Amino acid sequence: MSETDTDIKQTNPEVAKVVNLNGIRTNYHDLGAGFPVMLIHGSGPGVSAWANWRLAMPGLSKVARVIAPDMLGFGYSDRPGKEYYNKDQWLNQLLSLMDALEIERTDLVGNSFGGGISLAMAIRYPDRVRRIVLMGSAGLDLGLSDALDQVWGYTPSLDNMRRLLDIFAYDRALVTDELAELRYQASIRPGFQESFSEMFPAPRGRWLTELASEEGLLREIPHETLVIHGREDLVVPLENGYRLAELIQRSQLHVFGQCGHWAQIEHAARFEKLVIDFIMEKGNS
Repeated sequence: MSETDTDIKQTNPEVAKVVNLNGIRTNYHDLGAGFPVMLIHGSGPGVSAWANWRLAMPGLSKVARVIAPDMLGFGYSDRPGKEYYNKDQWLNQLLSLMDALEIERTDLVGNSFGGGISLAMAIRYPDRVRRIVLMGSAGLDLGLSDALDQVWGYTPSLDNMRRLLDIFAYDRALVTDELAELRYQASIRPGFQESFSEMFPAPRGRWLTELASEEGLLREIPHETLVIHGREDLVVPLENGYRLAELIQRSQLHVFGQCGHWAQIEHAARFEKLVIDFIMEKGNS
């Protein structure tokens, strides 16, 4: 890291460890010990691994080794250009990170966009995955919701960020002025909006299709899978959770009532317990 990078790391909890993967730097969190669990964040504006998983990482790291990377183009990983913002490159990033950290096999916890990537990882590299947790997951081509269209079409302003936070959360008490300001400021950091706008340009339904896996391949996933969904999720409607649970043979489904797209935040303690119980269950492989 440069001196500037070191200064940022000391003052910003989003910046953690950095590894060079084939010339592209990945920022990632590495906490705890035990069997590894890879946390893959969603695709909202200004998102980072820390912003997505900050409430979940401390508890999960008490029972497992938690790896939470910023995916290419997001957070504090490199922004190599739009030709890198696709499923193949994101999968290559995860596989390269596992190899660099000498991780042969991992559990995956994927939120929204991260769920779509998790499913693709399990299909393409089944021997590198043990168990899967999907939360408000993409991965199906069931049509673009109006809410997701607004998320991917975000243009920076404090009012626009407030509107997006209203979409994400069922409980509007979570959508404080302070949170809106923090997320807005994150979205306008140098390079953040430029890469974000390159990822999902209109018409945006094609990018949901690109993230999707074929239903026939989803039926063949051999891994134990926990599907978590918010009943009031506007971004990825509950229909997607039901369909994933129907397709994946060794799956179980948990639906949180009074919950939008932020189960890991809106029901943080219950989410943590649910995931820990699932990944720690003996014989569940």
